[in-house]
Amino acid sequence: MEGKEEDVKLGANKFSERQPLGTAAQTDKDYKEPPPAPLFEPGELKSWSFYRAGIAEFMATFLFLYVTILTVMGVKKSPSMCSTVGIQGIAWAFGGMIFALVYCTAGISGGHINPAVTFGLLLARKLSLTRAVWYIVMQCLGAICGAGVVKGFEGHRFYGVAGGGANVVSHGYTKGDGLGAEIVGTFVLVYTVFSATDAKRNARDSHVPILAPLPIGFAVFLVHLATIPITGTGINPARSLGAAVIYNQEHAWDDMWIFWVGPFIGAALAAIYHQIVIRAIPFKSRA
Repeated sequence: MEGKEEDVKLGANKFSERQPLGTAAQTDKDYKEPPPAPLFEPGELKSWSFYRAGIAEFMATFLFLYVTILTVMGVKKSPSMCSTVGIQGIAWAFGGMIFALVYCTAGISGGHINPAVTFGLLLARKLSLTRAVWYIVMQCLGAICGAGVVKGFEGHRFYGVAGGGANVVSHGYTKGDGLGAEIVGTFVLVYTVFSATDAKRNARDSHVPILAPLPIGFAVFLVHLATIPITGTGINPARSLGAAVIYNQEHAWDDMWIFWVGPFIGAALAAIYHQIVIRAIPFKSRA
């Protein structure tokens, strides 16, 4: 009995009934601000993990375009929207694939799958310029290949008639409307990425890294619901480029700048907001 009483006392001391929660649990000992990534890191070019991460980004973006553009083609092919998954199904395809692919590749490349996400993290000094350029190149190549496979399945004639899943500003909206929708939509996505992968939250709440792909995928789903009627929803320059290259029609190229400028502005605003306003990192470094 004495031994059991000692075990109970030890447990009570080790796991007290009242433990601090949330921000109250944060101490200087369990978290340190990681140093910013160097702008140029030539040593990365000699590491296999660098190339493996790029290949992971290529494959993830390839699969992303394959599933999502094929879903769009299925909706376009049906004579009635009631017999297809509709806009909600398209949004679920984009959000669900991001959820799955971020979960699969986060431990290898960070699971960016989007040049705008990569750009935002670069501005926050979460990765080097060398790695950012490598990721963006591989993302764009993967997107082109993914859209190309869909065209091979659907055939040249129908693929062209159905619009190839290319992003364009819809009739009734101006280019300014499209640009604004892309900026706000990408801001929502990249801000969610920063919040879901925040190292400070990871140190405080052990469940955050496991759940990170879920809010990111859900953000993509919600943004698609809101902006599909306006631009078809880009918020990912690689996705827009891949579909446009394979579709290769003039009106898709006319609006292409919107789907690069808008997401990059949105990503930059999200990075500034999170790093300066939410985390106040510049002020901490001065202190």
